[in-house]
Amino acid sequence: MKKLLFIASLAFVAVSCGNKEKIEDQSIELGKSYGPIKIDTSKAISVSQMLKSFEGKTKEMEFTIFTEISEVCSKAGCWINIPVENGDPIMVRFKDHFTIPPKTKKCTEVYIHGMAHWDTVSVELLKHFAEDAGKSKEEIAKITEPKFELGFEADGIVLKK
Repeated sequence: MKKLLFIASLAFVAVSCGNKEKIEDQSIELGKSYGPIKIDTSKAISVSQMLKSFEGKTKEMEFTIFTEISEVCSKAGCWINIPVENGDPIMVRFKDHFTIPPKTKKCTEVYIHGMAHWDTVSVELLKHFAEDAGKSKEEIAKITEPKFELGFEADGIVLKK
């Protein structure tokens, strides 16, 4: 019985992980909410307001922000970057690996809810993200140090109509 359950579990994982066609065919529906929580868009603040509120903090803080997308994971829509005035973009990772359509265009306005936090991102993960972003092998090879940065883990995102 345990063997049968194990084989069925492996088959399920293989089928769900190999379903790239379904991800690529996702249509972009403005106004649609993605992620496990429903966002109260009336509570949204700008990224600059979030940064002011988070300045000097060491523990994670909850925010709902309104911004635009500067980059989307081209492989599966599993992360985005959002612009920061006079600074490096912030990578937004999606809690529990939910996704948005990978063909979501740059400059799409979004509401995002989640937690801002400081994070050390490993070289391996930085290289993985660079690969997802379509960077060249030369650019990826230049990544040799981990990066300590402000991160954001979203549990909901709404593409603005």
